Amino acid sequence: MSTDKSPETTPEHRSTAELRSEADRARSALAGTLDAIEYKLNVPKQIKINTRRFTLGLHRLGDDNPLALAGVALGAAAAAGTIVWWGVKTVLDRR
Repeated sequence: MSTDKSPETTPEHRSTAELRSEADRARSALAGTLDAIEYKLNVPKQIKINTRRFTLGLHRLGDDNPLALAGVALGAAAAAGTIVWWGVKTVLDRR
């Protein structure tokens, strides 16, 4: 049996500044990971973000091509009207 320790088994001696720097990097990585998890799992925040994106997209479309925005609005109104008409027709047919 040998009492000599190989370089792989001896503990690495680092200065306090190096250890603090490593701890700060680990904290920052952990904070980034937690922020990413919160971003993905916060449903109300996701709804708010997607609503803002949609609204911004409509504003940009209106600025770039007003006729296309009018077409989108007309299509949405027609779809909503059709759904309401089918609903009313279904209720009246059941009577």
